[in-house]
Amino acid sequence: MNENKNLILAVVLSALVLLGWSLLSERYAPSNPPPVKVEDGKVKPIPQPEAGPVAQTPATMRNRGVVLRETPRVRIQTPSLQGSINLQGGRIDDLVLVRERQGIAKDSPPVRLLSPAGAPQAYFASFGWSGQGVQTPPADARWTASAPVLSPGRPVTLSWTNPTGQRFELIYSVDDNYLFTVRQRVENPTGHAVAVRPYGLISRATKSHDPDTWTVHVGPIGVFNDAANYDVDFSTLDENPKHFSTNGGWLGFTDKYWLTALAPAGNRSFAATFRKGPSGAYQADFSDAPVIAEPGKAVTTETRLFAGAKSKVLLNQYEDLGIPKLSKAIDWGWFEWFMRPIFDLLNWLFTHIGNFGVAIICLTLIVRGIMFPIADKQFKSMAAMRKVQPKLKAIQERFKDDKPKLQQEMLKLYQQEKINPAAGCLPILLQIPIFYALYKVLLVSVEMRHQPFVLWIKDLSAPDPLTPINLFGLLNFTPPYFLMIGILPILLGVTMWLQFKLNPAPMDPMQQQIFSIMPWVMVFVMAPFASGLQLYWVTSNILTIAQQWWLYKRYGLHFSDTHPATT
Repeated sequence: MNENKNLILAVVLSALVLLGWSLLSERYAPSNPPPVKVEDGKVKPIPQPEAGPVAQTPATMRNRGVVLRETPRVRIQTPSLQGSINLQGGRIDDLVLVRERQGIAKDSPPVRLLSPAGAPQAYFASFGWSGQGVQTPPADARWTASAPVLSPGRPVTLSWTNPTGQRFELIYSVDDNYLFTVRQRVENPTGHAVAVRPYGLISRATKSHDPDTWTVHVGPIGVFNDAANYDVDFSTLDENPKHFSTNGGWLGFTDKYWLTALAPAGNRSFAATFRKGPSGAYQADFSDAPVIAEPGKAVTTETRLFAGAKSKVLLNQYEDLGIPKLSKAIDWGWFEWFMRPIFDLLNWLFTHIGNFGVAIICLTLIVRGIMFPIADKQFKSMAAMRKVQPKLKAIQERFKDDKPKLQQEMLKLYQQEKINPAAGCLPILLQIPIFYALYKVLLVSVEMRHQPFVLWIKDLSAPDPLTPINLFGLLNFTPPYFLMIGILPILLGVTMWLQFKLNPAPMDPMQQQIFSIMPWVMVFVMAPFASGLQLYWVTSNILTIAQQWWLYKRYGLHFSDTHPATT
C-alpha cells in the first residue's frame, strides 16, 4: 500500500536528517569563525594576545598517595567536594566528587576529577602572573596559607612575597557545589609601578576515557564571544594549538559527565589557548591584559573555576551568576531547542516521583496523550481507506496500464472521500524527534547516571544487563557483546511484532517480509542502547497496542478487515 511505502520512506529520511545534520552543519555552517577586523576596507585576522605559560609536568610517574603526602596542603571540604590545594605551586590538584560514584555498588569509591602532577592521570588547575621588571611567583613557589581548610563561607588566602616587596595573593573561596572563586591580588608597597599579566590554566595528562563521537563532544571546550565552540578536540591539539580572542566567556575540558572550566569574571577581554605541551599533557589557559599596580596600591582580578558534574540545574544557576552559557558544556546538539524541554519535563517528573524509570513511563503517557488526536485521525483515515478499497481496486484495474491517469483518479477519489493516505506517517514523524531527544538526554545527562528503575535495572543510562543467553546469570560466562541481549530489548521486539500485527497488512510481499523481520532486527539494534531508552520504546509500543485495540472497537473494525486471509 502507498501509505506503508510512505511510512518506510519517512522513517528513513527522518533518520538521515537527524544523523546527517550534525555532520553536515559544522562543515557548511561552522559555529565559531575566527575573529576578524576591518581595516582600510580589508578584512584582517585579529592578532592573538599573549597566552599563559605551559604547566610543568614531572617525567616520572608515582603513586598518587605518595605524591600527595610530599607537599604541604590546604584541605578542601564541602558537601560536594573533598580534596586539597598544593601549597607548592598553589594548585588545585586533588579533588573527588563525593556525591558521584564510579559504579553502582554501594561501596564504589567516589569519582576522582583532579590529580597532582607526577601521579597517574594528572589533572589540575593553576593560577599565576607573568610580568617584566618584576619577579612573579614561579611554578613551584611555596605559598603560605591563612587557614588549614577551605570550605563554604571560609575562604583561604595563599600569599608569596618577592625579594623587592611585592606581595602576591591567591584568595580561594568555594560554594556548596562545584564553583571556586579565585581572586588574584598584587600589593605593591614600593615606590615604582609594576605591570603584571594574570593567567589561569588547566592541565590534563591524558585524553578523556569517554569517546568523542558525533553525538557527544568530549575534550577541549569553551564559549568565546558568546558562541560555544565544539570544534577543537584532542586530535586537533596533537597537530597545532588553537588560539581565541574573546570578550567574556570560559574554557576548559569536558568529559561525558564532568567539566573543569576557567571563567574570568566580568565581560573582560582575554586570550584563550588550547595546546599540547612538550610532556604530552593537554592544556587550556587564558591570559589577561597587563594590569598596573601603582606605588602603594593593589590590583585584583577574579576568576571562577568550575570543577564537577554537569548538572543542568547547577549550570543554569552559574549562568545567572555571570558565567555565560555554561550549560553549553552539555552537548545538546542542533536540536537543543527541543531536547531542553524534554529534559526539563523528565527531570520535573523525577523530582516529584522519585524514580527515573517511572518518570520515563509518565513521559511516555504524556507524549501518547498529546499525540492521541493525531492517532485518532490516522485510524479514522485507515477505516475510511478500508471502505473505499473496492473503488480503489476498480480504479487500479481500469488504469493499470496508464500510471499518470491512475494517480490522478486515485487522488480524485481521496479528495471526494476526504481521505489523507499519508496520515499514518505523521505519528511516526513526530515520534522520531522525541525518541532522538530522549536518546540524547539519557546519553549526556549526569542526572540520569546510575539511576535505578526496578528489580534488575540498576542503571537506566546503561544497557539492560540481564540476558537469557546465559540463563539470566545462572551460567558462569559473559556472552559476547553482540549477543548481550537483555530482557527489555526482547520485550521491545515482541511488542513491535504485536503492533505490526494490528496494523493493516501490506499488500506488497516485499513489504510484508520487511515488516515481519523488522521487530527481531530491532532487538539486536537496540540491545546496546540505554535501558531507559528501551523502557520508553517498550512502554510506547504497549500504549500503541492498547490504543489500536480500542480504536478498532470505536470504528467498528475487526482484525480481519485489515488483515485479509491469504490463499
